[in-house]
Amino acid sequence: MEEPIQNLIDEGFLKSIRIINAFKKIKREDFLPIEMKDQAELNIPLPISHGQTISQPLTVAFMLELLQPKFDEKILDIGSGSGWQTALLAEIVGPAGRVYAVERIPNLKKIGEENIHKYNFKNVEFICADGTKGYAKAAPYDRIIVAAAAEIGIPDILLKQLKIGGKLVIPVGKYEQEMVELEKISDTDYDEKRHPGFQFVPLIPKKWGE
Repeated sequence: MEEPIQNLIDEGFLKSIRIINAFKKIKREDFLPIEMKDQAELNIPLPISHGQTISQPLTVAFMLELLQPKFDEKILDIGSGSGWQTALLAEIVGPAGRVYAVERIPNLKKIGEENIHKYNFKNVEFICADGTKGYAKAAPYDRIIVAAAAEIGIPDILLKQLKIGGKLVIPVGKYEQEMVELEKISDTDYDEKRHPGFQFVPLIPKKWGE
């Protein structure tokens, strides 16, 4: 991944030293199915299982740079999938920080946990739950990041689980999606920026028995 990472740096998508170092340490290939590992360096989304994908490196870099996670912070990672972005966050926040990874598909949550164990992180907790409801047990969060598109708008419950001064990054929309970068100014005020041109699987509720 050295060349692809350098390309992301040269193109201005990777800027922050802690995020760059995390990209260099956490190998995308460790979070792909065996038959896909040889494609880890491709800057495209790749299938993992259950109709889900691991995001392309450019998108993950862009989202993390918007999120700006910091050492010692508490992060909610919704739609954790095979765990690559979760591992990047765990590396960035360090052992004093905490990452809560929510995945609605039980088998995929198990795969994410197994992949994270390759790096011996002790600061990650996986939860099989409905990502549209966040994870109230550990709220409020310094940062919330969502790797699935909220088709009808940002769930209010995620805003409630965000600390004042905290930041949420989430793709929004059904056909023409935008990446929303939102900072919580007060319980009722938010500073919001939108970045067009994205495509994610939808953020959908966890079905009973799923």
